[in-house]
Amino acid sequence: MESKNLQVLRKKQMKQYVWTGVFFLGMATLFIGLYAATAQIDYTWRWYRIPQYFFYHDDIEIKSDIEGDVLSITSQGEKTEILIKGPDGNKTFIIPAAEVPVSEGDMIFAGDVLGSYKKWKVGILLLGLWMTLKVSFIAIIFGVLIGLFAGLARISSNPALKWSAITYIELIRGSPLLVQIFIWYFVMGTLINNLLRKFGSAFEIPPLWFGVAALAFFTGAYVAEMVRAGIQSIHRGQNEAARSLGMNYVQTMIHVILPQAMMRILPPLAGQFISLIKDSSLLGLIAIRELTKATREVVTTSLQPFELWFVCALLYLLLTFGLSMFVQYLERRTLAS
Repeated sequence: MESKNLQVLRKKQMKQYVWTGVFFLGMATLFIGLYAATAQIDYTWRWYRIPQYFFYHDDIEIKSDIEGDVLSITSQGEKTEILIKGPDGNKTFIIPAAEVPVSEGDMIFAGDVLGSYKKWKVGILLLGLWMTLKVSFIAIIFGVLIGLFAGLARISSNPALKWSAITYIELIRGSPLLVQIFIWYFVMGTLINNLLRKFGSAFEIPPLWFGVAALAFFTGAYVAEMVRAGIQSIHRGQNEAARSLGMNYVQTMIHVILPQAMMRILPPLAGQFISLIKDSSLLGLIAIRELTKATREVVTTSLQPFELWFVCALLYLLLTFGLSMFVQYLERRTLAS
């Protein structure tokens, strides 16, 4: 009996090794095929240029804003102090560099460069990545809140709440996200900002928030259906047991139904949030410089489409994979507790 079990176990292990080998062989074939395809085209790969789009050394110039003569130049370690005598008095400029291109007695005009220094700056791809993260995070928070209330209204016995929720869900899910973004930006944005100006307000809502609103309401419609399905999947006896203990409807939902429902809808919620991160790439069409728009701008100036779009895809993969791992961690925590 023991030997038979060992044979079965060895067969399982052998199958596992074989299919693992098939997987790695397939991945190797894919990469080799991709390399062979790129080798057939006349393209020069310049991967060494990619890091500058994350961080780069920028030359910062310090210019004079007055006319006058250089009275003195004093070095103080890594800094240089330049004193200029102008028509309205003296002015001191501090240059964070040991060497400067001017000398004592030189005549300086407004706009002349007194010195320059190098400073590390964040590149356009990292700025775009941060914008994607920010927009997606805010849209997820508001999307969950909207979806939670819409899902509760969807199963409400109040006809006004129920029909309003159904109308909202069907309208949002039945129209493309791109159309909704344009409506929020061109229609709602124009109306709201015109009203603000009409009532004498100098404040205008930037396009970023109309993009966030479009993503949040779009996500909220799908979250609402997940919440409805999660609540209805809980056995009716749970509700009846809570009511028999003296809980009202709100207490039953908060303490009994919703915690169980949220555990069941975590996997589909993760899928919706991953889709939201990818859908945020559409905001570039309303002048929001998220990751895709930033990549498109760099491709236009650098003429490196292959490297940059591969990097863009990898960054999206890192975002979505990280979110997926976080949701799986939450699942394990909720199951353990």
